[in-house]
Amino acid sequence: MSKDLQIYFNPNCSKCRSALEILEAENSLFEVVRYLEHPLERGQLEVILDNLSDPVSDLVRKDRKFSELGLNAADYVTRDSVINLILKHPDLMQRPLIQKNGKWSIARSPEKILEILRT
Repeated sequence: MSKDLQIYFNPNCSKCRSALEILEAENSLFEVVRYLEHPLERGQLEVILDNLSDPVSDLVRKDRKFSELGLNAADYVTRDSVINLILKHPDLMQRPLIQKNGKWSIARSPEKILEILRT
């Protein structure tokens, strides 16, 4: 497996499963990280956010659970607020998250995944 390409993966997520299929079809060497089974530590999240190609606030899923928790998106726009939230609720991390050569991207579309592979 390659540390140069990683996918942070939730097997219950259709976007993650699709991303995995694309990586396999492209014959990419990659590592699968099941982040819900092995929650990230603060230092890992800091590295991700320091090297994320998307806005920091995009790392937070604003889904049904987010609403059920009574959370407000405006409260999660800073690096520290996003880190603290994901440490407490790792399932609120946007996915799939792909790392290639130290650069992190939220890769929800097939086009984004292919773009990452070709850069």
